[in-house]
Order: sequence, then C-alpha cells, then structure tokens
Amino acid sequence: MLHRLIPHPLLSLTLVLVWIGLVNTFTLGNLILGSIFGLIIPIVTAAYWPNRPAISRPLKIVEYMLIVLWDIVVANVEVAMIILFKRERTIHSQWIPIPLELTSAEAITVLAGTITMTPGTVSATLAADCNAILVHCLHTDDPDSVRDAIKSRYESRLLEIFQ
Repeated sequence: MLHRLIPHPLLSLTLVLVWIGLVNTFTLGNLILGSIFGLIIPIVTAAYWPNRPAISRPLKIVEYMLIVLWDIVVANVEVAMIILFKRERTIHSQWIPIPLELTSAEAITVLAGTITMTPGTVSATLAADCNAILVHCLHTDDPDSVRDAIKSRYESRLLEIFQ
C-alpha cells in the first residue's frame, strides 16, 4: 500500500526539497504544497518508470553530490585560469573516450550530466552499445589522467549507488 502512495520515495523527497528551494521561503504552506507535488508527480509518472533502478547505497548519493560540487568549484577556477592566462595555441583540447562499466541507463545519464556540469568538460555522445562515452576536454596534456579521474571519482561511486 505504501509503495502505491509513494512509488519513488527519493523522487518525492527531492521534489519537496526542490520546491522549497524554488520558492525560497520555508513556510508550512510551502511545505504542504511541496509535499503534494512530491506525492502526486511520482504517482502520475510511475507508469513511465517500470524498471526503476535500485539504489543500493542511498547515503553514497550525498557523498557523490559533495564531490561533484567540489569538483565544479575547482574546475571553475581552472577554466578561469586557462581563459585568462593561457594563449590559444597552448590550449590542448582533447576528445577522450571513456569506457564504461555502468549498465544502468539512469547511472549513465547521471555520469554524462556530471561530466557536462563540470566546467571544462562536455559529454558529447554515447556509443551505440553503451560501452563508452565521448568527452571533450577544454585543456589537457594527459587524456589518460582525465579518463582515470572520471572513472575513479564519478563512475566508481555511481557503480556503488546504482548497482
């Protein structure tokens, strides 16, 4: 019965928190309205999530988010330094294929979004067999280190979360 009322508990909680963040005022009315959205939207969209991913370690999500936020801050500074102080001819942009161990479509989507949100990198395309993602890096002299960093910082944690 509870599964029908709250088919996606994490989505419901996320919707409530996003609503409170969007209205930028914590009041009882906003909490109630956010809770209504958090209950109704997952119920209405449950049919579109027949094989939702199992999240095996939900507390790892917080760790992942903190790492991504830190990496975004650091990458912003690095990109600013590249733009301000590197000459155009010394910038070495690279296309880097990242082989994937992830199999869940949701996990691959989170990885691609994370790469794109981090300044200086953009996920460009996913291989047809979903075994690799192509990433454009603004500047690197060592594409292997970029690949290894993405795999160790992001993909390994997503494997723990989703599989």
